[in-house]
Amino acid sequence: MDWLLLMIIVGGISLAMTGAWIAQRATGKSGWIDTIWSAAVGLGGILAAVSAEGPFARRMTVILVVAAWALRLAWHIGARTKGGGEDPRYAKLVKDWGASASLRLFIFLQVQALAAFVLVFAIYLAAINDKAYPAVTDFLATILATVALAGEAISDAQLSRFRRRPEAKTEICETGLWRYSRHPNYFFEWLFWCCLPLFAITSSPISPLALFAPALMYWLLVHVSGIPPLEEHMLRSRGDKFRGLRQRVNAFFPGPRKSKFVSQGE
Repeated sequence: MDWLLLMIIVGGISLAMTGAWIAQRATGKSGWIDTIWSAAVGLGGILAAVSAEGPFARRMTVILVVAAWALRLAWHIGARTKGGGEDPRYAKLVKDWGASASLRLFIFLQVQALAAFVLVFAIYLAAINDKAYPAVTDFLATILATVALAGEAISDAQLSRFRRRPEAKTEICETGLWRYSRHPNYFFEWLFWCCLPLFAITSSPISPLALFAPALMYWLLVHVSGIPPLEEHMLRSRGDKFRGLRQRVNAFFPGPRKSKFVSQGE
């Protein structure tokens, strides 16, 4: 296992997040942070997979799905950031941090760079799997990645169309996949990282460590930087309309809509 290369990759991601910090400070648009993070994780993962010694076909499959993830997400967030305003999640953090916002944001982004190590390492584990290719798990992993990428792209497109409507300033998106989950884009983002443990499954005792990638993404999206700050913003801006949505629609996992008279536990 080439730990030196992995450390170099994480160091590169750290430098990229320093660049993201500079971009946010210069433009006031925090969307560049997630744009740069997505591109940096994708490039780091590709480099890790290229350096691995697993079967060429599996490594190429892993590289392709990771590249598709990174290119789509970085392009989507970058385009949204270029044409829009500040991300309300980061705006709230910067406001709460006050005079120390610049330093604390820098530290926060370096923590994101360290978290990226978990994802890059999972990609590496998938690529070094020396089991004969293709295995059933490879087919399942590829299907899962495809469904996740398509689902996230559809979710983002549906939300983008809704935001172009006049009523988007006061209403909440409940069209398409947004009828069945309050955050379908987050759900499919998490689902994508579930494909890596499938690619990585082998007799090696370290292959289960790939499970930390989807576990980390679930924790971040559901409990830290995804749903909590975004829903706090929605409660401030939409009030009772959003409270009603929380009673009808699951927060993360897609499911049938509930009667508005039945309260959903969070």
